[in-house]
Amino acid sequence: MTKTIINGKPSGVIDINDRGLNYGDGFFTTAKVTAGEVQLWQLHRQRLQECAQRLGFGELNFAAIEDDVATLLTEAPEQTFVLKVVITRGNGGRGYAPPSDVEATRIIRLLPYPDTYPHLAKTGLSLSVAKTRLAQQPLLAGLKTLNRLEQVLVKQEAAQQQSDDVLVLDTNDHVIETSSANLVMYQQGQWYTPSLQQAGIQGVYLAHLQQQLNIVSRNLSLAELFSMEAVYCCNSLMGLVPISRIAHHNYNLDISHSVMAQQGLSL
Repeated sequence: MTKTIINGKPSGVIDINDRGLNYGDGFFTTAKVTAGEVQLWQLHRQRLQECAQRLGFGELNFAAIEDDVATLLTEAPEQTFVLKVVITRGNGGRGYAPPSDVEATRIIRLLPYPDTYPHLAKTGLSLSVAKTRLAQQPLLAGLKTLNRLEQVLVKQEAAQQQSDDVLVLDTNDHVIETSSANLVMYQQGQWYTPSLQQAGIQGVYLAHLQQQLNIVSRNLSLAELFSMEAVYCCNSLMGLVPISRIAHHNYNLDISHSVMAQQGLSL
């Protein structure tokens, strides 16, 4: 089942002059819906508001956004779905220059949930190392903007690999993320995650983990990643999933699952 509401209208359309379409001028978040409830919604709200503030959108109309979400969920059966909230700067401005008064476009979608995640949580996920590198841009680092062409290139490369996904580095060869998830790793009682000050996306599920665990954010090399006892990827849809292999380096899944159990982190 796929349902869409645009600016409060189930039959809404996107204007051909919309800045999200023309310039990728906008941002989005993707959440898991279980039994009619949006998981980690407050963190998704915070992500949307941070994007709006850093990109100069001003305050978002969360009342309208949440009304649209509630309308979609009313029509949804009691099962798991994906909720996607897309915000663009709407129409206006000349060329790249944004309008002084933003009339944002909001697109709310309810989509089928991928059925592969529960299996990967048990078997672990294998990664190749992508040749594509992420550019460093601190003005956009951490944000989930609509301009995701780097990820499109990464996914094209991932489709050619004999692995579940790819590990992505930046142009300084620092470990950043997978094609669609953040990374966390465990070594001698300490949790780590790659620094996202220059590149990458700050995920909602990573923020959720950071509220529960003492996770140190730092620049990490591939060699340091190989030295970790356990490595995981995470996002709002899959939760926390152990990594079984990166390139030719294997991780012991018994250790990975044991660490999760000790920390009270469910599969």
